[in-house]
Amino acid sequence: MPDIQADAHADAQADARSHPERRRDSRDPASRDPSTAPLERPRPSRAQDAAPGLGKHPLLVALGERVRTLRAQRGLTRKAAAAAADVSERHLANLEYGIGNASILVLQQVAEALQCPLAELVGDVTTRSPEWLMIRELLEHRSEAELRQARLLLTEHLGHAGRDGGRQGRIALIGLRGAGKSTLGQMLADALDFPFIELSREIEKLAGCSIREIHDLYGTGAYRRYERRGIDGILANYEDAVIATPGGIVSDPASFNQVLARCTTVWLRADPADHMNRVAAQGDTRPMAASREAMEDLKRILSGRAAFYSKADCTLDTSRQDLERTFVLLLGMVRERLGRRSEDMKFVA
Repeated sequence: MPDIQADAHADAQADARSHPERRRDSRDPASRDPSTAPLERPRPSRAQDAAPGLGKHPLLVALGERVRTLRAQRGLTRKAAAAAADVSERHLANLEYGIGNASILVLQQVAEALQCPLAELVGDVTTRSPEWLMIRELLEHRSEAELRQARLLLTEHLGHAGRDGGRQGRIALIGLRGAGKSTLGQMLADALDFPFIELSREIEKLAGCSIREIHDLYGTGAYRRYERRGIDGILANYEDAVIATPGGIVSDPASFNQVLARCTTVWLRADPADHMNRVAAQGDTRPMAASREAMEDLKRILSGRAAFYSKADCTLDTSRQDLERTFVLLLGMVRERLGRRSEDMKFVA
């Protein structure tokens, strides 16, 4: 394993060779160049001056530890790693000791030298465990179908039943606002004689304020916590239910995985224009104030979330037919998914 002191000594020698003008009388304290002392801290940054008791920034320290760990795993000396990354040994040493504020381009060069993705270098927790690394290696470059199968098997094996037995009669409708989750969800619940639950309303009950106030007063992190609590409560208290989920639930993997594993999921999708018009029909005209920009934003959001929404068991395009026909198609999908249970159910006309 590379020796830190040897690497540091090599840094000092390399720096001395590169900068002969710095070779002054070491007996004169005023003439000593601190850059030739590899284990001394550089002058604190302005951020450290403002908070002298904080020392090194934890983020930079953690980054440095990951770089050292990955370098050691590859069996590289710092000199070899620096050469491969095309950066100076001193720059790499500062990075490893948590005192270097490297640019994203330098980090990309270091990641390539260490033969790992940039995400792994800057904060992938899987680097801490050999088992994680081996699992990730198995899953890398797999198709979407293979990854889905692996996720379902893991979900079932680890206790979050992803088969019909763990889902009971829970049907979760996912999709962007304006897809028809509330309207079709209530119609479906009435037909199945199931309770209809809007997760957004459950979140507001838990928080004691509106969704907007949660975001404004407490932030996104608090909203996600209430969302998870709301999902946990529904799953614990209802075996049969139709659940309308917020459009952004796919942004939280923990919540979305719970819904996928414990509910039969239906993605209600629609054309962007229909999303916009339906939201306006609900009385919210804010998106129409800057319609062109809002439409572009909506298209980007839909494009970014589509890959997650597509993990649902069924997909129904609500823009292709009228409401009554859409409901008939939805009811048919759900009955097919519920299988034998649907034979014993009383469907309300």
